[in-house]
Amino acid sequence: MQHRVFIAINLPENIKKKLSDSRKKWPDLPCRWVKKENLHITLVFIGYLTDDELLKILNIAKETAKNHEPFLIKLTKILYGPPKKPPRMVWVEGEINEALGKLQTNLENSLQEMPFEKESRAHTPHITLGRLREWEFRKMEPEEIPEVNEEISFHFFAESIELMESELKKTGPEYTILESIPLGENEKNV
Repeated sequence: MQHRVFIAINLPENIKKKLSDSRKKWPDLPCRWVKKENLHITLVFIGYLTDDELLKILNIAKETAKNHEPFLIKLTKILYGPPKKPPRMVWVEGEINEALGKLQTNLENSLQEMPFEKESRAHTPHITLGRLREWEFRKMEPEEIPEVNEEISFHFFAESIELMESELKKTGPEYTILESIPLGENEKNV
């Protein structure tokens, strides 16, 4: 059986709710909004794996997570994304985070033998709130396009990473947590 897998940091329920509620500010935006329960920060998208490969990834993720302590993530802005490109999404952006960058880099390095695309830029945490319906968005007159550029101040501690499975359905992707892996377990077991 093939599994479509990625490693992510899930958000606390209160932040998912605040972010989900914020989209009500743009009712005229032609956008397919992400379901509240699907909001997350992707660390590494791996792709399709067999059961054996999945077990291998899980073990690698557990070993990597042991060497990283929980850390603070600050979310600062809701805007069109990705930056410096024609808008394709509405997303939440956070502060560049050294601990998050190290975790992501260590995961990528540990997963070298697996087929996935490495991130080429400094890891700025971002969360996809919605995907623009590009054809409808491009048809809008410039003055009709809502401004999406809102300062926010949400923060939370990332205490775990999750191995997630994405099942693509007509109603949109459905995500399942295959395993939640605590950060910093190395020192607790010494």
